[in-house]
Amino acid sequence: MGTTPAIVGLDSTYADQLSALAVPWQGADAPDPRLLVVNEPLATSLGLDVERLRSDDGVRVLSGASAPEGSTPVAMAYAGHQFGGYTPLLGDGRALLLGELVTGNGRRVDLHLKGSGPTPFSRGGDGFAVVGPMLREYLVSEAMHALGIPTTRSLSVVATGRDVRRTGAEPGAVLARIAASHLRVGTFEFAVRQGEVLRPLADYAIARHYPRLTELPDDQRYLAFFEAVVEAQAALVAQWMLAGFVHGVMNTDNTTISGQTIDYGPCAFIDAFDPTAVFSSIDQGARYAFGNQPAVLKWNLARLAETLLSLIDSTPDDAISAVTAVLDSFDERFQNHYAAGMSAKLGLAGEDIDPALIDDLLALMKTHGADWTGTFRALADELRGNSTALDGLIPREQLDPWLTRWRSELAEHGRDDAADAMDAVNPLYIPRNYQLDAALKAATDGDLAPFEQLLEVVTHPFDRRDDWSDYTKPAPPVFAESFQTFCGT
Repeated sequence: MGTTPAIVGLDSTYADQLSALAVPWQGADAPDPRLLVVNEPLATSLGLDVERLRSDDGVRVLSGASAPEGSTPVAMAYAGHQFGGYTPLLGDGRALLLGELVTGNGRRVDLHLKGSGPTPFSRGGDGFAVVGPMLREYLVSEAMHALGIPTTRSLSVVATGRDVRRTGAEPGAVLARIAASHLRVGTFEFAVRQGEVLRPLADYAIARHYPRLTELPDDQRYLAFFEAVVEAQAALVAQWMLAGFVHGVMNTDNTTISGQTIDYGPCAFIDAFDPTAVFSSIDQGARYAFGNQPAVLKWNLARLAETLLSLIDSTPDDAISAVTAVLDSFDERFQNHYAAGMSAKLGLAGEDIDPALIDDLLALMKTHGADWTGTFRALADELRGNSTALDGLIPREQLDPWLTRWRSELAEHGRDDAADAMDAVNPLYIPRNYQLDAALKAATDGDLAPFEQLLEVVTHPFDRRDDWSDYTKPAPPVFAESFQTFCGT
């Protein structure tokens, strides 16, 4: 009697409806696949049987060595601007879209593999990935989800049993990723140069992500679609900034149509507040520095606008005017989301507070290199009468005038519960770079315990526990000064 397949019933609407943007493909064999981590709550929410995923058949599917029964895996084609330069063909060089799952509430999501071997889009690369970067994406994406930031999710990481050559031999691994979709700005940049597939792609994206727009006539639908993406991405990058998150490689092929964060290669969280913070080893010009992220996102959306012109209006000048008006709204949209988030972080959710209150706090934090995450939790403790937490972050003689203004603002709005409200939006635990780096090194050497512990902590970011106190500590200065991240390709 045969065993029940680990994953069945995958849809393939992307591959079926947009075949010009995909190549059927099969993942590479995995010599000795071994499950390192599986996201049981996520699997259950997707209607997947965890025990079947853990079976030999399930692990082979999650490694890419076997395709799910009845599925049509494809490598997706897309283009992209990378560090400002256009590349006409990128595509899934080491990834496969296995298909789509439809959840119990009717939500459609992609099941996608990363590191599953070479494809026609590999561009000379080996198509594989290694344990450290795949576990990094797993942990950071799950931390982002716990913070309430729109993101792809991680279902599993499987060690393949294959050594992969990087600086030396490293253990190979495959990440299984769940996403609202893998449609990117780069997908549209590729499609617009293919001709007839552009409109079907736009219609597919609208039906999948912004279905309310399907009722609009053609002369309104595609501009409304662009506006919906602008709004989703303005809200997303505001949440990045509020969390102190640095994506690290904000190319247009890493900018989603859904508004989810995707691709956690050289990402990091800031410790000391610094708008110029850059961690990525390949970002030599600091294009994707922490403080540049909103402007870069707007630039990426301009590239999306260029692809939609012919759909928006048959008269080029009118189409350009229409998308320009929407694009020009990005700054205000971002500022509104950011200001609302900062108000909440300061215990004043829902209030239009004086922008100078925010700006002056940030200036103090920058001048003194105050820890981003720790400062906001320390402010809540200050309201409870515990001044110890703020000591050492910003000198009292410089901070006290600002504290007086802030307390006055809280009193004016009757925010007696501000401390608890602040703790509900300001995380205590984030994936601090030095702790994540140590956990990934241990995991690469075969010890998953530090990774599993850190994962537990960062997926409960607001819950204070005395035995987790070490996870609140910023990096030692020597580490912070030299730390770099890498794409892990």
